[in-house]
Amino acid sequence: MKPDFLIGGARVVVAVALLGSVAWQVADRVSNDLFRPAEYFAYFSIVSAILVGLAVLASGIATLLGIPESRRMALIRITAVTSMLVVAIVYHALLAGGPPDPRDVGYEWPVVPNEVIHTYAPIAIALDYLLVHRREPLRLTQAFWVVVYPLAWLAFSIVRGLSDGWWPYWFIDPSGPGGVGSMIGYVVAISAFFIVLALALIALARLINRLMKRSTSANA
Repeated sequence: MKPDFLIGGARVVVAVALLGSVAWQVADRVSNDLFRPAEYFAYFSIVSAILVGLAVLASGIATLLGIPESRRMALIRITAVTSMLVVAIVYHALLAGGPPDPRDVGYEWPVVPNEVIHTYAPIAIALDYLLVHRREPLRLTQAFWVVVYPLAWLAFSIVRGLSDGWWPYWFIDPSGPGGVGSMIGYVVAISAFFIVLALALIALARLINRLMKRSTSANA
C-alpha cells in the first residue's frame, strides 16, 4: 500500500486534537484547583477520547508509512467510531446543560476542548470510517465486538461506585430514583445501541465501498 499523506495527516490531526483537548481540560482544572484525577479519568468520554486518540494516531502513522490496515485495526476502528458517536449522542441527549457538580459551582469548562471531544472528533472519525477503506469492510457479525470495551468500562465503574459511592453518570447509579431496574435498563439500552450503531456503520461502509468500486470500474 502506498502512503496516503492526506488521510494519514488528517488522522494525526484528529488524534492530536482529541489528546490535546484532554490535556487542555486537565491543565485548566489544575489551574483552577479543581482537578480530581481519580474522577476525571473515570468518565467514559475521557477514557474514550484518550484510547481513540491513540488508536487514530497509530492508524494515521501507519497510513503515512504505507502499512496496510490489519483486521485487528479494522476492529479497533469500528469500536472507536462507535464509542465516539455514543459519547456524542449521550452527551447531547442526556448530559449537556445538566446541573454541575456542586464542587464545581462557578467553574465553566473550556468550550473548545469540550466541543472537540463531544462533537467534532466523533463526526470526523465517523466520516473517516465510512469513506476511507483499505480493505474489504468488516462482516456484520463482527459488530458485536464493539460492546467489549464499554462493558469492561461499565464493570469497572459499577465496582468502583459500589465501593466508594461515586458514579460518573447518573443513569448507572443504582441508588438513583429508578433504582437498580433503571440502571439495568440503561445498560441494556446503551449496549444494544452500541451493537445497532456498529451494524449500521458496517453495513453503510460496505455499501459505500461497493459503490466506489463500481464507480472506479465504470471509469476505468
